[in-house]
Amino acid sequence: MAYRVAAIDVHKMVLIVAVATAADEVPDAAGEALEFECRRFGAMAEERQHLIAWLEQRGVREVVMESTAQYWKPVWLDLEPHFAKLHLAQAQSNRAPKGRKDDYRDAKRLARRLLAGELMLSFIPGPEQRTWRELARAKDQYVRERVRVRNRIESHLEEMRIKLSGVTSDLLGVSGRRILTALAQGETDPVQLSELGDDRLQCDRKTLIDALRGSPTPIQLQILKLHLKMLGEIDSVIGSLDQLLAEDLKKHEQAVIRLAEAPGFGVDSAQRMIAKIGVDAEAFPSADEFASWFGGCPGSDISAEQNHNTSSPKGNRYVRKLLTQAAQAAVKKKGCFYQSLFRRFLPRLTYPGAIWAVAHRLGRLVWKILHQQVRYVEQGEETNPRARKRRTQKLTQALRKLGYAVTLSPLTPNTHAGQG
Repeated sequence: MAYRVAAIDVHKMVLIVAVATAADEVPDAAGEALEFECRRFGAMAEERQHLIAWLEQRGVREVVMESTAQYWKPVWLDLEPHFAKLHLAQAQSNRAPKGRKDDYRDAKRLARRLLAGELMLSFIPGPEQRTWRELARAKDQYVRERVRVRNRIESHLEEMRIKLSGVTSDLLGVSGRRILTALAQGETDPVQLSELGDDRLQCDRKTLIDALRGSPTPIQLQILKLHLKMLGEIDSVIGSLDQLLAEDLKKHEQAVIRLAEAPGFGVDSAQRMIAKIGVDAEAFPSADEFASWFGGCPGSDISAEQNHNTSSPKGNRYVRKLLTQAAQAAVKKKGCFYQSLFRRFLPRLTYPGAIWAVAHRLGRLVWKILHQQVRYVEQGEETNPRARKRRTQKLTQALRKLGYAVTLSPLTPNTHAGQG
């Protein structure tokens, strides 16, 4: 019985489709002669429905597509209910030889390389996880925008000859926000502004007054007020996205709690990690495959028994960023296993390499916690009981703030996770 594969070269307004017919039931030989039937469709809703009907009439059982930017998404969403085997190929794995571009040849080559197993396929999760991922990525975008606004505010203060960022550890912390709000409302007396600073500020009162002695103009104060207004709106959006993600993950709160207990992680990073790889990381059969997917494995370019390139592959940039941030937090935790691991790697790998080695280990730990549904047990040096209590209280407070009903309890010996 013939096996039919549809290859779609997706453009913004055009879909180039080639249906390849293989004589074998098992499509594993790309060297055999393939028969192609090609057709051009539009990318609008009605044309996409015509595409589905055309593919079903021809008995297509597998579909692969290649796309520029995000134009594949409407096509994928329409095809998903009708075809069990649906793939998205990365464009570089279907790169053509040099010469004039031909869309029909691109589609045919896409089908041939799929049958030969030569394509790099993207990981596309199910509909539920895609919703989580969309919320997590939207938050990432707003967090980046918040950083941009913060930098604009700091630059604007320098133009007003105010050095507030030089005497506070966080320009947008509690003290900084109070001083900036008063400044935007017209208060320019440095002595009055300094009284809004918290007693826990590391600088003394005289230094703070000196830093706040500037010459802001009325227009500059109005611009600062607009920046603070934008900052408040962004913070509101980020809070709303946090709540929406927490509501969607409420039925999986045990997975969130287990991951949030791991070193370097918290409730927010646990939710974002689950949004990106799933509740049980079922797409990755082993920790090795997960590490390879996010680019945590060292490179291998061996020639004459020498490895000439140990650089890690690019991998998934969102997961790499989360794991790097978690690693930087974990190595600062006193008595943590990953802190001792970092210190052991540091002389040989330098700081970036040691952090990335810890991130790799944390990635394997994440897979084990989610895939095997176990909890983390610290096996490093004995930590301060008061520090453990503060960590528990902080974690419980963060969970309850997002709507999770949780009570953290000590682990039993048979439910612990290793160190990755």
